[in-house]
Amino acid sequence: MQLLTTTKTGDFASFKTAFDADTEKRMNAGLTLMQMWRDADDAETVLCLFDVNDRGRTQDWLQTEQQTGTQVSGRFLKTA
Repeated sequence: MQLLTTTKTGDFASFKTAFDADTEKRMNAGLTLMQMWRDADDAETVLCLFDVNDRGRTQDWLQTEQQTGTQVSGRFLKTA
């Protein structure tokens, strides 16, 4: 299962620094980053594709991120 997140950032450099610092937190939530993209038409939008090994922990992580003010949304995906 994968998770595709969309995050609105004010400043990509600051976002990336914070994102890199939270690697262990995401790993503990059952996430492995597969790919990161910046929207070609909106430099403040970042999309990340994660491999999910524990949906419950991942859902808790996503909810916590949203409650702390991060403008992030996510969709769980299955290979078709």
